Parts: sequence; C-alpha cells; structure tokens
Amino acid sequence: MSAKISHLLVGLAILTWSHYRGSGFVAAADSTLPSSYAVQGVFPTSLYSHYYNNPTATSAQPQPVISDPVTHEIFPFSLTDPNNIPQYDTVDPPNPLPPKASSQKLLQQAVAQIKSIIANPMFSTCAQCQASLEVAKFLALAAPEQGTNLALTLCEYFNYSSSCEESYGPLVMGPILTQVVSFADVGGYDGQSICFQFLDLCPAPVTTTLNLTGWFAKPKPNPLPPPKQPSGQLLKVLHLSDLHIDPRYANGAEANCTSSGLCCRENAYNSISPQTPLVPAPRYGSFLCDSPYSLITSVLEAIPPLTGTESTGFNFTMFTGDLLAHDPNNQQSRALNEYAEVVLYDLFKRMLGPGPTYATLGNHGTCLPDQASPLSLGGALGKQFSWLYDHITALWEQEGWLPEASVEFSRAHYAAYMVKRADGLRVISLDTNLWITENYFNYINSSEPDVSGILRFLTDELQDAEDAGDRVWIIGHVISGWDGMVSLPNPTNLFYQIVDRFSPHVIANIFWGHTHEDQLSIFYANNGTNMSVETAQMVSWTGPSVTPLFELNSGFRVYEVDSATFEVIDAYTWISRVNDYPALDSQTQFGPTFEFEYSTRETYGGNITWGASDPLNATWWHLVTEQMEVDPTLMQAFNLYQGKSTIFTTPCTGECINATICYIRSGSASIASQNCVPGH
Repeated sequence: MSAKISHLLVGLAILTWSHYRGSGFVAAADSTLPSSYAVQGVFPTSLYSHYYNNPTATSAQPQPVISDPVTHEIFPFSLTDPNNIPQYDTVDPPNPLPPKASSQKLLQQAVAQIKSIIANPMFSTCAQCQASLEVAKFLALAAPEQGTNLALTLCEYFNYSSSCEESYGPLVMGPILTQVVSFADVGGYDGQSICFQFLDLCPAPVTTTLNLTGWFAKPKPNPLPPPKQPSGQLLKVLHLSDLHIDPRYANGAEANCTSSGLCCRENAYNSISPQTPLVPAPRYGSFLCDSPYSLITSVLEAIPPLTGTESTGFNFTMFTGDLLAHDPNNQQSRALNEYAEVVLYDLFKRMLGPGPTYATLGNHGTCLPDQASPLSLGGALGKQFSWLYDHITALWEQEGWLPEASVEFSRAHYAAYMVKRADGLRVISLDTNLWITENYFNYINSSEPDVSGILRFLTDELQDAEDAGDRVWIIGHVISGWDGMVSLPNPTNLFYQIVDRFSPHVIANIFWGHTHEDQLSIFYANNGTNMSVETAQMVSWTGPSVTPLFELNSGFRVYEVDSATFEVIDAYTWISRVNDYPALDSQTQFGPTFEFEYSTRETYGGNITWGASDPLNATWWHLVTEQMEVDPTLMQAFNLYQGKSTIFTTPCTGECINATICYIRSGSASIASQNCVPGH
C-alpha cells in the first residue's frame, strides 16, 4: 500500500472517531468509565520470565526470550538484534528448484518455446528468428545430442524443406548447425546474419567498420617503386574451373528433371512423364547436369591441340576449384570427395603436359559442401576438416605441384599456400570457403573480418613479396564481389583493403571461379569511393566452367602473360556447345567439338587507345566499362560471352546494362550490396 493511501485512511479514521466522540457515543455507553488512561512508564517485565537485555532500560526496546511451543526451541537473540540484522537466511534451506530436465524434456521445451515465440504477434519476424536461435543455442549447450533433433523437428513443423532428414539429419547438417548455434552470438550480429542469409527474416546487417590500425606492417610506398619492364616474352597459362565431375551420371536418364537432386541420374524424373525420360541424358552431358567422365576427358584431350601446347605443355595451369558434382548432402561422403581429387588431378597430370597445376579448394571440394571450420574453434572442432587438407595437400605434393616448403602450412591452414616459382612469380592460393555465404561456420563471430586467419596469412605473404620486389597472383574459388550475393561483406571488405594496399606494384592478377560464368571485377583505390581510370588498380578474372550445369556451355581459357611483369596481355576462351551433344549419341566417330569463342583484347578493345603489347589491366578494363555505357553492342557481346554463348542467353538491356557495369566495378560484396541492383 502506498504512503499516500495510508495517510488518507488514517485521516478518515481520526475524523470518524472525533465524530462519534463529539456526539457523546462514549458517554452513552457507560458513564462510569474514565475519559482517559495513562499507561505506566516502564515496560511490564512480568510479561516474560527471561530477557536478552535489561527490559527496564529506556535506550532500547526489550528483547524477551521467546520459546516456540511447537518446536520447544528458543529463538536466538541474533534473530532480533537491532544492531546486527541478518541479511540472508542461511539456516533454513532455500525454496526448492525444479527437477533437472532430461535431454528429451529440454528438446520438448525448446520446440514449445520456439513455437510460442513464432506465434507471438508482439515480435517482428527478425526478433522471432533471433529469439528462436537463442533457445536453440541453450539447447545446443545443455544437450548437444538433441541439436539435430531440434533442427529436424523445426524443419518439419515449419515446412522448411521437403527432405528434412536428407538436409538436416545426423549424418548431414544437423551436427554442424548444432556447433554453430552453440558458438555464435545468435542474439547479436551473428544471429541477424543467419536470419538474413538463410531465412530472409532479418534485414542485412551493416558491414562492420574496419579498424586497420596495426594490420599492415608498413604503409603503402609513396611513390610506388618503378614498375617492372615487360620482357616481350609470353607465357601460356591455362585456367580451368568448376569441373564438377559426376561419376554417377547415367546415360539416357532424365536430363530435364523436375525431381530433387541432380538430373541425368537413374532416380531423376520429370513429373510430366515419371516413367519415361522426356530428354534422355546424352553421354557427353546436358544443360541441367554436371560433367560426366566423357566430357571431362574430352575437354582435357582438346586443350593441347587447340592451344598449341601438345609438345610443350603450359608454363602452368590454374584450377580455381570445384571438383565434385552438386550431389545432395545425403549423397556426399569423404570417400567420394577424395575419389574426385584423385581422378581429376591425375588426369590433369597425364593429359595437360609437364607444367605444374596450382589448385585451390572450392565449395564443392569439401564434405559437406561449402563447410570449413575456423581453427579458432580449437581442439577437434577446429581440426574437423583436417582429413581434407591432409589428403589434398598430399596429392598436390605427389604430383610435384607443391614444394616441400609449402606442404606443412597447407596441411595445417585450410589447404592455403604460397609457391614461389623459379621465374619470380609468387602464387598464393586461398580457401575462400572461409567467406562464402553458405558456410555456416562463417556465422561464428561474423562481425570480425578474419576469424580464420586466412587474410592475415595473405597480408603477410604480400608484405614479404613487396620486400623482395616480387609479383603475386592470387587464386581462389569464390568471387569476392560481383553482385554481392555469394560472399560475406566483412571478410571481402578487408580483402579489398588488402588489394588496395598492395596494388598495382605487388599483385599482378587475381583469379576466381564458382559462378560458372565468364566474369570479372575491378578494384579501385580508397574502397571504390571514386571509380575512374585514375583510381582503377586491380582486376580479378572469373574463369568459365567446364560443367554445363545452369544452362551454360562448357569452356576453358588461356592467358598470354608477359614473363617479367606477369600481366595478362590477352585472354582466349574456347567453348563446346552443349546443345549439339544429343546428336553425338547415334555414332562413335566424333565426340564434342571445342571451338574458339573470343579474344578479350580484340572483342573489347576496338575503341580504346591502347598499345598492342600493353596489359589488359584494371585501367584497360575500366575504359571497357566506359565504352559499355555508350555502346550497347559491347554489352551484348559481354552478356553473350558471360554464359559462354549458350542458347539460353537473354538480352541485357535497360537496367541490366547499368547493373552489370556496377557488378564489374564491385570487387567486394559490401560495395556490390551498397551500389548495385541485384538480380541481373
């Protein structure tokens, strides 16, 4: 009761008593009663037989000794001592706690609470998602063995997938999701990122402001050291990407399937004709299928005669990742992963000549796809993909591609490495699974740009190269920019700053794969705040895929490279038209035809004033984008070659032109997300 109410009640009582007294009520009851009574000034000590103090003293209240008639125990003086009031009752037991819940009970309660959270209209969808992740986190910490069961239950309840067991069961993503929610800050940046990326229930989190204090050992030289002078001698470098070998490819199976999983498999079907294939899978491949053996060996057989390297081989080959087919998670295994590594690297060695191959891991070069855990998790969790790094590093060493000095680092650090060639070029290979959006482990401490340490490794290697006056090529799988949809903003933002720091005097070129398309990106000074000829510093080339999956033709590329500057002088692309493959099934005299598609310099440089031997560097490519802005035919050529001249190419007009130019000028996901319209 509040003090104001108490005072009001007391006042009313006094008024009432005065009223009755004034009216003669007391006198009317008994006129012989005294009108007042004065109590004696000393405490009536006879009330109690014993006291803890002197009950007649006027300096303190009496403290009688009280005995409990039920328990027959005497209450101690410490209970009522006014000078030492007890703060907590430590004699009696506290109120009881609920019983410890079993693992199964925790799961049931987690499911019930998440359902309640989702049903609560007071929460936004983002709040619902992150609150649900908080519940999942505490279940993962208290009963990790139930993490997979929670994922399966919620998947089925919310109809998140038509094949929950295949996607989130104990032999696929269930344990990984359990790890991630147990470590991630799901109520903060990590949770918002997860809810945005995988469920589209939160807005995209902002790119974290970088603090580069102390990141670089030295400032960027000013002025830059004089550039290396061209030798005029050209190296031939082969770029292969995204082979996606499918050893389970079934000739004659449905190639235009509507069923889940890959087409061109025995269990694939089209719902219009479930029993009889509408489009039987040609033996060399099809547009909705990965590469059969026959296509892989065909492209490797065609490369030497087409490129004039039958007797010499290439100076070296780059393979920018993705070995395996796009199998569903429940059809993946470590053995299949290692099988693809053995088969493809052996074929490279035997069919492409003596030059080394510098390879990088793709998101379809690990099991499960996309996943790579940071070493910072510690212990077995930090090393749970060591089987992959050990095996693939051993193969690279066995083939003679990786020197002994690089082997141990590759084994221990995500199969990343640096190789210094005899000609002075350094090749740095990065595991870009550590910034791909589909890697759940990347959402642990995702506000930090380099949880894995891979960009620390890159920076240190570039500093060593700068100190030695060497040029560097960087190879990886997942692009750092383009439309901003496949890589995370924070690590690619840091990568962009690293490229800025060491370009153009150290880094000569960057090469990616992953998209299956023929693309590129330009990096500018000062985080691209001013995109111009003067600020263009570096270019990344995205190599065309061998696999025709996603309605593309099969292709590969060869670069002519100056042997002193290691700049690209021209790039040549060859393709094989997949729509011709069905006609090959009726005979065995001929296999697929591979044809020259285009020269980069000739196609895009017609209206640019540029020396015949000047490199196709970032400056040249920025001039190309300026020509695209005024010449729609140039954009149509780029659009056609982006899909390797596939019959499924659609025109790029209107907003598509501006969007594509924006993608080309976006070297990081954060720049693309900030500047570009997605969806083209």
